[in-house]
Amino acid sequence: LRSIPVADLERLLERIADLAGNPRPPGCEKLSALERYRIRQGRYRVIYEIRDQELVVLVVKVAHSKDVDRH
Repeated sequence: LRSIPVADLERLLERIADLAGNPRPPGCEKLSALERYRIRQGRYRVIYEIRDQELVVLVVKVAHSKDVDRH
């Protein structure tokens, strides 16, 4: 996260905090068979896992779209 510009980081952190209230917001994309999802925030992507039984949203990765979208 240290390499992300402050303005982008603030928006990313807000978006991540919003996941606490709605872990499956409009526009989120479920990834393969895993319980992982992806949301977009500008040029960045947040990959996260939802553990409904534990009421936990675990952020797995935050990266620039060029590093996430090609996988």
